[in-house]
Amino acid sequence: MTETLVRAVAGVALLVVITATVLWWARVPRPWAPGKAVLRGTLQLAAISLVLRGVIGDARWVALAMTVMFAVASITVARRLGLGPSRAVPVVAAMGVGVAVALGTAFGTGAIDATPRYTLALGGIVIGGSMTTATLAGRRLASSLRLRWAEVEAWLALGATRRQATAVIARESVAEALVPAIDQTRTTGLVTLPGAFVGAIFGGASPVEAGRFQIVVLAAILAAGAVTAVLLLTAIAPTPTRPMAPPG
Repeated sequence: MTETLVRAVAGVALLVVITATVLWWARVPRPWAPGKAVLRGTLQLAAISLVLRGVIGDARWVALAMTVMFAVASITVARRLGLGPSRAVPVVAAMGVGVAVALGTAFGTGAIDATPRYTLALGGIVIGGSMTTATLAGRRLASSLRLRWAEVEAWLALGATRRQATAVIARESVAEALVPAIDQTRTTGLVTLPGAFVGAIFGGASPVEAGRFQIVVLAAILAAGAVTAVLLLTAIAPTPTRPMAPPG
């Protein structure tokens, strides 16, 4: 066990060095950011592994764990979009509705059993997917508005409302934000073997059962992402001023 752990640490360290070296050589800003993310993720996984031993079978603790996950995800999106606490309400609302719709449908239809174990697993994955889509949609919107602000002002000069003037850009931003999740779903089994599928197989589930769980996961990610992105951009797209560049 110790030898396996040492090898894993050595492999991860080498991968981090390779990543940072390539980014540094290409003069990409913040070349050590991926390495810091890996270190932080390692520490968090170690902590959560200990916590989950007493959480995974208790619905109350699962609810608390998911609340923490959602709070951290919302804060992460708001920070990535440069939104302070007073302006983060649209992020929380959009993600909350998106996650609720996806999980409610998955568990309500019986596609996945609503046990604490499955709730925590699917909930964590869907919250993470919603977070990623929200960040991509918001940053794409801000970038497009900065580049196409003259187009927005032209629509305003013709009498359009701010929502009408930014509607096309918002729709395009939603579509772009969903591309990674769509591609992941389209290529599942051909290019990628998702973690939920592989984990279920390693846990002793049959390939059919693992496949059933994985396709529900992918569909839930898409549903949560779509609802989140549409609601979020509906709220923040009609901005009165040209957006500033969001933080890195």
